Amino acid sequence: MMRIVLGMGLYCFAMSALAMSVVFINPGKRDELYWLSAGKAMQAAADDLGVTLEVRYTERNHAQALVQVREMIARPISNRPEYVIFSNELGTGPELLKLLDDAGIKTFMAFNGRMPGVDDIGQPRQQYKGWLGSLEPDADQAGYLTAKALISRARKAGVPRVHGKLQMVAIGGDPSTPSSVRRSDGMRRAIKEAGDVMLAKEVYAGWSQERALAQGSWLYVRYPQAYMVWAGNDLMAMGAMQAWGNRGKQAGKDVFFSGVNTSDEALQAVRDGRLSALAGGHFITGAMALVMLYDYDKGRDFASEGLEQRWPLFMLFDAQSAQQFMRLYGKQDFSGIDFRRYRKTLNPVLKRYGFSFKPLLK
Repeated sequence: MMRIVLGMGLYCFAMSALAMSVVFINPGKRDELYWLSAGKAMQAAADDLGVTLEVRYTERNHAQALVQVREMIARPISNRPEYVIFSNELGTGPELLKLLDDAGIKTFMAFNGRMPGVDDIGQPRQQYKGWLGSLEPDADQAGYLTAKALISRARKAGVPRVHGKLQMVAIGGDPSTPSSVRRSDGMRRAIKEAGDVMLAKEVYAGWSQERALAQGSWLYVRYPQAYMVWAGNDLMAMGAMQAWGNRGKQAGKDVFFSGVNTSDEALQAVRDGRLSALAGGHFITGAMALVMLYDYDKGRDFASEGLEQRWPLFMLFDAQSAQQFMRLYGKQDFSGIDFRRYRKTLNPVLKRYGFSFKPLLK
């Protein structure tokens, strides 16, 4: 194991012959539960694997990721990480990739990979030799599962229709982050499959509860016959619920909401019926990315399964599974998960990765 020394806000790596060092550029805030969970799960995986991990939060200031990378590159070579994991948030991935590749630091995209047709960076290990690959949760799955469950709930409630159609409004994250785009794609796929639903309007609230409250306030006025509100994350769902609540509408009875992520507030809302659909569990993406990099570092290249991987890490929560999650992981303690069982090195019978969150509730 490496020894970590804290100085001037930076972790310096005391390198050893066998250990590997990784920096995760966390795009979220330290008090943002989803990204806190992502960082905590990665640390639990790092502890299991004997990896030294440094987590750097950008506090939702995506320009800060560039500052942090430049700081890393300016370190003495002996104190630089061997690998950097980052998320392609708001299109920052290509610039981060170029900086790190020019510095000879190996990279891996997690949570959000490249967006084909938008990011002009080619595929991993081509234009940028040190870009090893990417791992994304299947965000389309999250949008689809939550929208489908939301539609089912509204049908059972017998909400009024407009010209034979159920009306839905949607509050997405942002139009330039791959996971946001794909969640919305999944939502539209569920609507198309349903046949009796119309998407009246989709807006973007930048993953913010406050902005979703503001957006929801005018959506309520503009689309009073929309009894379904789909949201791209839990914070925006909470903001939308507040907006409708301010108008005297009761979530889960007068209007139905969905969200993504596993904050305590969202899980509790599922338990008491205010939130009709919730998908989550994908915060373990970063931990699984560490497993893949560990195998690569030990000579078992994950490329045999593809350089850019997308896994169905989401699960749909009900009241029982929400309670189970809160019991097991409500304190953000993921040390009970044995991440070593996922690695291919030292597990020769394991031919393919089996990343999924649902088994972790058992």
